[in-house]
Amino acid sequence: MNNGAIRNNINNDKIIIFDTTLRDGEQSPGASLNIKEKLQIAEQLAKLNVDVIEAGFPVASKGDFEAVRKVAQEIEGPVIAGLARSTKGDIERAWEAVQYAKRPRIHTFIATSDIHMKYKLKKERPEVLDMAREAVSFAVSLCPDVEFSAEDAFRSDREFLCQVIELAIDAGAGTINIPDTVGYAIPSEFGALIKLICEKVPNVSRAILSCHCHNDLGLGVANSLAAIQNGVLQVECTMNGLGERAGNAALEEVVMSIKTREDLFHKHTGIITQEIYKTSKMVSHLTGMMVQRNKAIVGENAFAHESGIHQDGVLKEKTTYEIMTPESIGLKQSRLVLGKHSGRHAFSNRLSEMGYTLSSENLDKAFQRFKELADKKKEVFDEELQAIVEDEIYAVPENFVLDYIHITSGNKTIPTATVILKRNSEILMDSACGDGPVDAAYKTIDRLTGMPGSLQSYSINAVAGGKDAMGEVIIKVKIGERTFTGRGISTDVIVASAKAYLNAINKAVYRNEGKGKG
Repeated sequence: MNNGAIRNNINNDKIIIFDTTLRDGEQSPGASLNIKEKLQIAEQLAKLNVDVIEAGFPVASKGDFEAVRKVAQEIEGPVIAGLARSTKGDIERAWEAVQYAKRPRIHTFIATSDIHMKYKLKKERPEVLDMAREAVSFAVSLCPDVEFSAEDAFRSDREFLCQVIELAIDAGAGTINIPDTVGYAIPSEFGALIKLICEKVPNVSRAILSCHCHNDLGLGVANSLAAIQNGVLQVECTMNGLGERAGNAALEEVVMSIKTREDLFHKHTGIITQEIYKTSKMVSHLTGMMVQRNKAIVGENAFAHESGIHQDGVLKEKTTYEIMTPESIGLKQSRLVLGKHSGRHAFSNRLSEMGYTLSSENLDKAFQRFKELADKKKEVFDEELQAIVEDEIYAVPENFVLDYIHITSGNKTIPTATVILKRNSEILMDSACGDGPVDAAYKTIDRLTGMPGSLQSYSINAVAGGKDAMGEVIIKVKIGERTFTGRGISTDVIVASAKAYLNAINKAVYRNEGKGKG
């Protein structure tokens, strides 16, 4: 198939997604992948339905060659490409690796900017033209699908760049890639470059124009979208924006921008967007490159809302604050993060989802307790909400209320507790020593309530994850002839322990199984 036939088979309304996670993405410092991991990611990229997988740079190492060959042998669906410099040895090695694919591609490149030609290649323009022509011609003799990249195209002399592109197309390249190799372009400039190429290269209609934008100024995606608006039909990108230095244009951002703003671009991709989140998580896990929380599309906060105003809006109508659905990228639903900025609407809605129906009075009490907790920690989890409701709303009447507790403890200090309790309008205060801070607290409470208990069991658990999680203390206390279960919740385990003990004592008072002091 010649380059004209390749170009004529392309739907001008579809943007080809060329994924280079396994090549350029793997070049991120610390992101090296073994053959098994590359194959695992390639299988997921095929499920994502990318059009092209650039599986690696076969001449770079024996491992890279084997990985590209393995992907070519086992992955069906996408075109499998191997990168090669404009040398016969590189191109032969690339072909040796990709030849097993049902749809192989050789992707060859040479630098075209004056700075690269002078300092890296140490060659003059005529030599570069000859190398580009020879490389593409040789690649075409091996493989029907050849892509040519003019490295550092954006910083290249425009007239020379157009000359190289025309030559490469004449030599048989079916795809011409225009890289912003160092992420120097501004979207208006990059769009203008693509437009100029479309106008000045006489045979450009015989090839597919592609872009490969780096993110050094944070504009990789923006430049790619500007390129689409000016004639590019292939975008080279990586999952999670991995790549050299600050990375490449992020596949998920490019794809969801086109999908969300189809009214503007009038284009579409073949990506199965519901596989995006799964792919992102896999790439992050296997490369060890974590995704920042506020990363667009796939970050942990991308579909999370904490502000009370935002939560209220989303609960009434999701489109108030969500321009795409979480389901569209493979998430089950949005996440309303309950924290100090959350409002009553989101709090009430979450309790309802958890199966709690509270009166207005009890909801006020629970919300006040929630706000107090939210001021102490970043996020309040469902388990903590459950504990609040059960601790505050469904508790027995509090005959004794913990007002103050102070503990002195250490490996060379006698543990001592000072406790203040409230009983109606009465204030009770005392101190006692014990074998550890909890024992000291319990002995002090015994003296204050006049209802000494015998501790039968004691357990403590983190209600949710994180260092700032609430501690839940559950105890069994024998008071008189009966045993009562006490439960206490707090971010301070000593406070939680004291609350649990008082909870058991209050149950004893409530059931008239003992006599309170006074």
